[in-house]
Amino acid sequence: MSDERTDPLTEGHYWDIDRLVQGLAAARTRWRQGQSHHTEYGGAGFPSRGDITKIMMSLCGALFPLRLGPSFVRIDNEDAFVAETLQTSLSRLYGQIRLELYYARPDNSAEELDAEAARIIGAFSSRLPDLRVLLDTDVEAAFEGDPAARSVDEVLICYPSILAIIHHRLAHELHGLGAPLVARIISEVAHSKTGIDIHPGAIIGERFFIDHGTGVVIGETAIIGNRVRLYQGVTLGARSFTVDEQGKLEKAEPRHPVLEDDVIIYSGATVLGRIIIGRGSVIGGNVWLTHSIPAGSNVRQAKAENQISSRIDDMAPHRVRRTVVAEERGADA
Repeated sequence: MSDERTDPLTEGHYWDIDRLVQGLAAARTRWRQGQSHHTEYGGAGFPSRGDITKIMMSLCGALFPLRLGPSFVRIDNEDAFVAETLQTSLSRLYGQIRLELYYARPDNSAEELDAEAARIIGAFSSRLPDLRVLLDTDVEAAFEGDPAARSVDEVLICYPSILAIIHHRLAHELHGLGAPLVARIISEVAHSKTGIDIHPGAIIGERFFIDHGTGVVIGETAIIGNRVRLYQGVTLGARSFTVDEQGKLEKAEPRHPVLEDDVIIYSGATVLGRIIIGRGSVIGGNVWLTHSIPAGSNVRQAKAENQISSRIDDMAPHRVRRTVVAEERGADA
């Protein structure tokens, strides 16, 4: 007589697999039937976040082979590494773009979709040298703007903002070329790694620096000029949303701030709506701003100041009271 006992977990006695599969299939069917977009092409595939994450790692290495590439890369073999890496990563990216197009444009023929994917990847790849030059200005801005940075190599390897900006520069190109879903996945890969949330639709000028970075949010229609610096916890968001006659949100309307050149926004500040922050303005920490300000403005949060009362009485000869002083300065004359 055997003493072996059956493990109810391995035998599945605590659940009914057939019933679970049927229930989940029914839930998927109800969801798909209720969607306004086409779903019959779901079986053809969908862009993969995992694959795009690997593609972005490869592209980062191709852009900065000696620092973000593998350890075997040296000056004498970096061109060969870049060539091989681009051949592989761009081919895989083409496949992801093609999947997006098949999903988004089910009425187009396979030939039309293949041609469009080829156009997008061709235009994107041709922009890579210029994007490398633009990213060099971001690295330089981080090095020059942070006294703790000892070298540009340290900035490139260690600073989460640089990783986020590399992803954004690449995603922004794809967004404008007609692959917004792949672009959004790229931005969310960076968001999960760095805590910096930049929508691929945002327009950002050269020499952009985010110090520390955690909690920064930059909305889809934000426009950021040259030499702008943001600190952790800054939000460039929307104040309100327009709806159509059916009560649905209007998409892609300008609703985020415009930051002109040389603006600095310190940690925890929230800037909302389609407002203009004038050139060279400084916005202090924890400020909540919902209206435009002219060039050269200095906006600071209200602060508490100690004031000594001039009245002296016997019980409290030096009475101290606290008053709140709100300061909001316009452009200097």
